[in-house]
Amino acid sequence: MLSTLGFIAVFAIFGAWARYGQTLLVQSFLGRDFPWATLSVNVLGCFIMGFLFFLTLDRLTLSPALRTGILAGGLGAYTTFSTFSLETVNLLENGEMLKGALYMCASLFLCVLAAFAGATLSRIL
Repeated sequence: MLSTLGFIAVFAIFGAWARYGQTLLVQSFLGRDFPWATLSVNVLGCFIMGFLFFLTLDRLTLSPALRTGILAGGLGAYTTFSTFSLETVNLLENGEMLKGALYMCASLFLCVLAAFAGATLSRIL
């Protein structure tokens, strides 16, 4: 149990740093008029989750503690569904109904597609 908690804590640090770095990078290129940074983090995080979940289940042997640390700690800190929810509320409350709807639909479609792509890729490698 302690090793699981330790792995979660360590990987959460790296996940949070990766999220912050990607947010800065995406915002420097695409700006802040639309939540592109959060969308990109969620899509990439879903891809990585789909990929690593099945890769570590079917082909790569990791200890359960390490696997939990990577998936729950690292990707849990990296992906940003709570931020997505708040940004959607902000768009809608600011009268940006079209942007809010586009963001919700794009997030749902792209993130599920990314998780499927990651799962598929992990199985064919």
